[in-house]
Amino acid sequence: MARKSSWNPIAFVPAQVTIISTAVYIALFAILIYIHNNVPALPSSATPEKGINLTTAWLDLEEISSQYHPYNSRRNVEVKEYLLQKVFDVARGLKKDGREHDIEIWDGSDENVTFVDTWAKQPYTLYVENENIVVYIRGTDDEPGPWWTNREPYKGPKGGVLLNAHYDSVSTGFGATDDGVGVVTVLQLISYFTHPDHKPKRGVIALLNNGEEDGLYGAHAYVKHATASFPRTFLNLEGAGAGGRAALFRSTDAEVTKFYASAPHPFGTVVSGDGFKRGFVRSGTDYSVFNGELGLRGLDVAFMAPRARYHTDQDDARDASPESVWHMLSSSLETMKAMTEYDGDEFSGGKRERSGKDRYGKGNDGVWFDLLGLTFAVLKLSDLFAISVTLLTAAPILLIIVQVIIAKSDKWYPFSRKQYLHNADDDEPVYFNGFRGFFRFPLAFAVATAGVVALAYLQTKINPYIVYSSEYAVWAMMLGAWFAIAWFLLTMADRVRPTALSRFYTLLWIYSFSWLAMVLTTVSENNMKIASGYFVVIYNGSIFVALLISYLELLGLPKHKVFVEHVVDVASPQSTRPGSVSSRRLLDHSEDLPRINEDDEDSHERTGLLRGGDSRTQNTFSNFGRGRNRDVNKPLDENEDVYLAKAYGDEQAWSGSLPQWTWILQFLILAGLNTLVIGQIALYITSALHQTPADGNSVFPIYLIMAVLSILLLLPLTPFLHRFTFHFPTLFFLIFIGCLVYNLLAFPFSRDARLKTYFIQTMDIDTGTNQVTLTGLDGYVQDIIAELPSAAGQKLNCTETSLSLRTGLRSCSWTGLTPNVVPESTSKYALAPYSNHTTPSYKDWVSYSISTPNTTHGSALFSLRGLNSRACRLTFTSPVSSVHVANITRLTAHTVAQNGSTEVRLFGRDFGGTFEVNVTWADEKSKGKKGRMGCLWSDGNGVGEVPALDEVKRFAPMWSSVTKGDVGLVEGWRSWKI
Repeated sequence: MARKSSWNPIAFVPAQVTIISTAVYIALFAILIYIHNNVPALPSSATPEKGINLTTAWLDLEEISSQYHPYNSRRNVEVKEYLLQKVFDVARGLKKDGREHDIEIWDGSDENVTFVDTWAKQPYTLYVENENIVVYIRGTDDEPGPWWTNREPYKGPKGGVLLNAHYDSVSTGFGATDDGVGVVTVLQLISYFTHPDHKPKRGVIALLNNGEEDGLYGAHAYVKHATASFPRTFLNLEGAGAGGRAALFRSTDAEVTKFYASAPHPFGTVVSGDGFKRGFVRSGTDYSVFNGELGLRGLDVAFMAPRARYHTDQDDARDASPESVWHMLSSSLETMKAMTEYDGDEFSGGKRERSGKDRYGKGNDGVWFDLLGLTFAVLKLSDLFAISVTLLTAAPILLIIVQVIIAKSDKWYPFSRKQYLHNADDDEPVYFNGFRGFFRFPLAFAVATAGVVALAYLQTKINPYIVYSSEYAVWAMMLGAWFAIAWFLLTMADRVRPTALSRFYTLLWIYSFSWLAMVLTTVSENNMKIASGYFVVIYNGSIFVALLISYLELLGLPKHKVFVEHVVDVASPQSTRPGSVSSRRLLDHSEDLPRINEDDEDSHERTGLLRGGDSRTQNTFSNFGRGRNRDVNKPLDENEDVYLAKAYGDEQAWSGSLPQWTWILQFLILAGLNTLVIGQIALYITSALHQTPADGNSVFPIYLIMAVLSILLLLPLTPFLHRFTFHFPTLFFLIFIGCLVYNLLAFPFSRDARLKTYFIQTMDIDTGTNQVTLTGLDGYVQDIIAELPSAAGQKLNCTETSLSLRTGLRSCSWTGLTPNVVPESTSKYALAPYSNHTTPSYKDWVSYSISTPNTTHGSALFSLRGLNSRACRLTFTSPVSSVHVANITRLTAHTVAQNGSTEVRLFGRDFGGTFEVNVTWADEKSKGKKGRMGCLWSDGNGVGEVPALDEVKRFAPMWSSVTKGDVGLVEGWRSWKI
């Protein structure tokens, strides 16, 4: 019996291949999942650095996130006062040490700005009365004195670093990670850089801005601040999830990304940055303002998962962790150290451009990713392009050269069919069967890939949202299906027609596919500046090395001539053992029909052994017909043949001298780095996307991405798959069946993965009628509303959502509970408590007046006020060509959109304050113009203020959650006409 087992622990036989390959994959997957889902531990001391105190940071976080604190809430004012107190405590400490000039603080109490909405890209004019806290920490290399008092931009030798976080939350979330952790990180870094042992070379601007959640208003306001020309680089801290690790979301260039590489536990990939570039990620952060308006070069670091808790009441300190605080703090600390100590001229820049971009140099597009949170790779996209071009050109040439050398050595067996000892006229051919197995891999690949793509489509049709709560079950289904199908096809083909070249041909096909992918990747790197294809470069490089090893293995084979001579010698009548089992195995099987010697006319029960056989036991060579007078009754052990003794099973006899250990080297090269790199991308993308259907994203692309990544994860295993025993594939097939049944039948949401819905209540102030709108996934949002008492018996009005960032969702409206957002104490009737007017009129909630000057017919002055609110809006059916708001202290170049503004959004400093807005129409006609005006209420801290929201929180199913649908929880509107 031919060899099919070995005591060699790394031999290329089924037991060793199955155990080693499975163990390595399980270990790699376990490591990836553990690192992805666990945050590095806290340091042993609460004060790991002078000026850093983790206990204080956690207590600050608990205080900041104890209540909802959106811009338009009184709690927001309290949070600002708390933060100012913390900053002034630092300043007082410096004053005691005689270092009062090392810090400067602005509280934003006299800075009001108007600008055009560039974030939502709507024709809106925005007016903001700044509530930012700006702290300047002087660096040793900064220009001396109060340079910020000069009207000219900062002209110091180097410039500083901007560190930013926003202290407002949404009206339905406590803001622990969005952006409480960022805020406490800024406070800790203020403490660190004001410590006498840590004075920075480059000065630091610590910005705690307000109004980010409503449209990046705080960042826009900072653009006009006196210190805005000082920074050259920035670090923006954000939250787009509710815990876990803080990821490097995006970066402006490779040079500034190198600062982040010093983080003790880096986390992130350029895939997310490309997602922002290409518009696949629809959310925005202050990063876009600092880079787009100020021209700064910097980093966006943010929490990214779990998305279901983002902007909900689960974004609280209870669901956060001190480990997450330390992860963002430690990463920010090391990044800021590197930024402030940088001594070069990379970020000095040249002349200012009017657009603001590239003001301080453009830098090089970067490629970056972490490896297991232990190290961080950063290189220029141009360098990756050079590597890609080299692999595309040099690698195939090298393979061709090696092939020529092997062919010259008479050892090229792939694609070789037969050879004669002397010539075709005198000799029968010796068959190599070198073409056998060439088409197996593409067939198995196509069928297995079609299987997982069909699964993605089936899942989308039957139970599309199961990925929301059970992403790992989906992964197990995809991986199990592709593995089981590919194993079955490759193994069955090997059983029927065994070949020693299966590994070689599989690698050759994978290399060919990866080479084509490299062409697309290289083009995208050069033309579209997409860096996400770095994993394709790694993939192609590792496959090339593995394939090169298979090429070099062929040098260990016998020369064609030597092998042919051996076969002819064994088959010769003069052979000492012409009838041995060895000779019969060398001669009995051929790819062609059996050749029968003309002189051998007698047939008996043994002729089948000499004239062919079952295709499942076919060997490499044909029957020569030289075996007359064989003594078949004298069987000898086939292991006596020098070739058959080493060949595996029924594979070609010439393959016996192939090395038995090189497979494990190939496997580790293929599976090791590729599984780590692609596995991290797979987990990262899954965390970022699997709960975005609640935002309106399509689910099929998510399943399709998971299917593609499943294939890429398992492809390194396919060259060795035909050697697997049935045990693990059977287990994985059963796992696939179980996960398939679960994924198709299970309910997609749970208490830990709650479906997010979007709430907004609008009131017609003139009539007092109100409408509650809940937006969410079609079918599920109706089930949620059915649980609400106020909606019982009402006919729902369900339409496609009008929310600009929530396309794909369904909005359902009904008459809801009346809001109580304006306390009686703020009513004009409060001074007469015994009068008949014990309840304020809704018309008092929003009051306005309109005046039109006699000198101009195309303008109007609006005076607008909302009780217990500091956020109002003016809308126009005809766009206005100019807008001027009273009390502006910072002018911008553009205050209206390019084709006129259809809305003016007003954010004040005082609750109940009056906004005075002067507008002009381009047609110079104000008469007949009309629109709407309204104010917003966003404070959901008091029970009973927004009863409709309280009802949703109380009666909605436990598998659902609610978040804000717009800036305000309640919007009160009145119509106007001139």
